[in-house]
Amino acid sequence: MAEYEACILGLNIAVYMNIQELLVIGDSNLLMHQVQGEWATKNSKILPYLHHVQELKRRFTKIEFRHVPKIQNEFIDALDTLSSMIQHPDKNYIDSIPVRIHNQLAYCAHVEEEVDGKPWFHNIKVYLTKGEYPEHANHI
Repeated sequence: MAEYEACILGLNIAVYMNIQELLVIGDSNLLMHQVQGEWATKNSKILPYLHHVQELKRRFTKIEFRHVPKIQNEFIDALDTLSSMIQHPDKNYIDSIPVRIHNQLAYCAHVEEEVDGKPWFHNIKVYLTKGEYPEHANHI
């Protein structure tokens, strides 16, 4: 489900940015084959996610899903390497991670909009488009 939620988030951002052609690369063999219609699912928890991805796919002129095995995903390997290099002062201490169970699927959950009414990634889009930070952005 987490892989579907990440995929849906990415597709929503692409739709917001008016991207017409998209190549989606992922290391989830299951997700890639399901969204391409090659594999079916009977899992009632996955079906709403799959249907939502299918709806989002219609928003693009051209969209392709390509599976890349984790072993070939250099980005994930780089993140794994970086995370293994981080040392906590007390090596025996692990921060607890609070877990909450929601009644609703994450992609359906209500997310409060910013005061200006724009999505959370709007400033990122502005930066990527214009190559400059918005005036109110905090940067070093």
